[in-house]
Amino acid sequence: MNETLRSFLALTDAVMITDESHRIMDVNPIYERITGFRREQIIGSPASIVKTQYTSAATYDSMRQALHQKQGWSGVFINKKSNGQLWHSSISITPYYTEGQWYYIGVFRVLEHLREGIYVGEERRSSIQGVLLKVLAISCEIRDPAIEEHLTRVQQLTTRLVHAHNDRLNLELDHDYVQSIIHASIMHDIGKSGVPEGILYKPGPLTSYERQIVEMHPLIGVDILEKIHSELNDSFFKNELAVTRNIILHHHEKWNGSGYPHGLKGTSIPLEARIVSVVDVYDALTSRRAYKEIWPREKALAYLIEQRGKAFDPELIASFLSIMEPSST
Repeated sequence: MNETLRSFLALTDAVMITDESHRIMDVNPIYERITGFRREQIIGSPASIVKTQYTSAATYDSMRQALHQKQGWSGVFINKKSNGQLWHSSISITPYYTEGQWYYIGVFRVLEHLREGIYVGEERRSSIQGVLLKVLAISCEIRDPAIEEHLTRVQQLTTRLVHAHNDRLNLELDHDYVQSIIHASIMHDIGKSGVPEGILYKPGPLTSYERQIVEMHPLIGVDILEKIHSELNDSFFKNELAVTRNIILHHHEKWNGSGYPHGLKGTSIPLEARIVSVVDVYDALTSRRAYKEIWPREKALAYLIEQRGKAFDPELIASFLSIMEPSST
């Protein structure tokens, strides 16, 4: 790299220099400090190494079009740091021609410290997503006055289980994915809003016909979610809606393939659905329902143990037992 290009690295903002193919040629120490990426890690990598799905496709299209025409471009990116955390920046990219070659000088300014009201930071965005999904879930199941308590318990247990499972098996699950599971767990049974109350709260066993109707609720739930998605089709909810769909559709699948609606088996069942399946069954067993009495905690745990490898992922049952008090396991 010639000295003219190298001089841009002395700027007091984060700087990335790429070649015409958008491969990283160098970054300055401020970029390293903000992102956690060391220059030796990313030199030669495509600039998209820091890309996330949270920056809209329209933003990338606008950037590509401008740079293809060798015009400058500026906008807002939501990129990732080396540890997977998000960082938000205003970026200006300037094409620069020297010694018969085109280069791109990207200057980044961090947005996290702007005064509130101009910018929604990651923590606040996550909080807003969680609250809105909770409101949607309660709205869909408002017929049952106890539903909010059940949903809250499921979400709390999901939080504990996903963290315990991640730590126990050292899965290194992405932070955003974990948060999406926690937020989305509260939506697992929204499809029951489409099941007649006479069946949903029937005291006693269901007929085969009634059972078929109940087993339609994951498909009904996905239909509701698709309607929500059509109205909220932007990056703000993209991850949450994808994970929520898996939980709604698959939380009644069973490890041995005997579940519904699609008879998925083993790890073909999305992890988020397997997690919520364990939690939902445990809470259902230890809560009073129209068709059953409360099971003692020990009996419910014994059932989960008996069903590992049948209804439930054996590793998730081990992780679930690890968050229970020793006297209960």
